[in-house]
Amino acid sequence: MAELTVGRVVPDFKLPASSGEEVAIRDFRGRNVVLYFYPKDNTPTCTQQSCAFRDTTDDFAASDTVIVGISTDDIASHQKFIAKHNLPFVLLADTEHKVCGKYGVWQLKKNYGREYMGIVRSTFLIDKKGKLVQEWRGVRLKGHIEAVLEAASELK
Repeated sequence: MAELTVGRVVPDFKLPASSGEEVAIRDFRGRNVVLYFYPKDNTPTCTQQSCAFRDTTDDFAASDTVIVGISTDDIASHQKFIAKHNLPFVLLADTEHKVCGKYGVWQLKKNYGREYMGIVRSTFLIDKKGKLVQEWRGVRLKGHIEAVLEAASELK
């Protein structure tokens, strides 16, 4: 398995997409990519994050950057989430958390004393050649979208 390192090409993958097709990360070569991993469709913070990306889609497009979301929810859940919140980008279903594992976001989490495996909210900025430019792990939303947008705008 390829190591995820800034400056190196990110690990390739192919997952079912909300659009009904399978999408590989290499399909986006020639454009910058914001790849964000989030825990669950239609939960408060994930909805806030996805809507914030939605609201800045045109700003990212100005930097030739596409937005792609990944969670372990299935395609039906993604399609409902997209319809409910009018999300203009593709969501990928990593139901077996294989890609989450490759990107190091599938981790042990704790909530109210209970331990479980889940996605640690993370964002990766990938350049037009497929190289990792920057990563944000354990994301807190305040200021996050702005930071990612600023980094993407520097890739012009």
